[in-house]
Amino acid sequence: MAAPRNKLKAALADGARLEGLWLNLGSDNVAEIAGMCGFDWCLIDAEHGPWDPVGIQAQLRTLEPTPAEAIVRVPAAETWILKQVLDLGAQTILVPIINTPQEAQAVVRACRYPPEGIRGNGASVARATRFGAIQGYQASANAEICVIVQIETAEAVANIEAIAAVEGIDGLFIGPADLAADMGYLAEPDHPDMQAAIKDAILRIHAAGKPSGIVSHSDETRARYRALGVNLQSLGGDAGVLREALLRLPQ
Repeated sequence: MAAPRNKLKAALADGARLEGLWLNLGSDNVAEIAGMCGFDWCLIDAEHGPWDPVGIQAQLRTLEPTPAEAIVRVPAAETWILKQVLDLGAQTILVPIINTPQEAQAVVRACRYPPEGIRGNGASVARATRFGAIQGYQASANAEICVIVQIETAEAVANIEAIAAVEGIDGLFIGPADLAADMGYLAEPDHPDMQAAIKDAILRIHAAGKPSGIVSHSDETRARYRALGVNLQSLGGDAGVLREALLRLPQ
């Protein structure tokens, strides 16, 4: 038996445009609700949400039977963190703050078994292999892991082509808030200069032959990024959606 087919990775390779929801609350109940709401993907955020491997595993398990594909954003590009998340059963990961092709290459190697990489060979006791039930996992896992890196600094923008050229990088995802802060527009991702920089970055990612991604926070930005052909677009997050819904209740 081989590693499960990564439908999201295959869809991105075919140029699909997929829309999803950020999950920051760390709740498998919220993940279950979101997974049945028509999103193409749901992202479990362990960077600005809780880094809780047991909670992440519960959300992965909850999302698996739903139509939404699971993505996990790790808190940092650390080999041991990537190993844990993959062993929990994640097949698509988002890695923040990747600035150079060397950093991107290190992430890819951390996500692949030897000889292509350095991933530790312990999944036979973890959920990735259904605790040993998937006997052929290690031989087939490399091809099904989807690695997406975040472009969040001016340095990363300057290195887009070099990062995109790294074998094993399946997509480049722009973080508009951190990018704006790094470029001198703290809390101003909608500044015209920032939007021009974001548009240029998206077009360069596509020109380099890789899928793009971005977080959108308004109807205007959603429409703008759709028009640019963004492949992975976040339509919002569970915490923000919940807060907005509660504020609309009569008081």
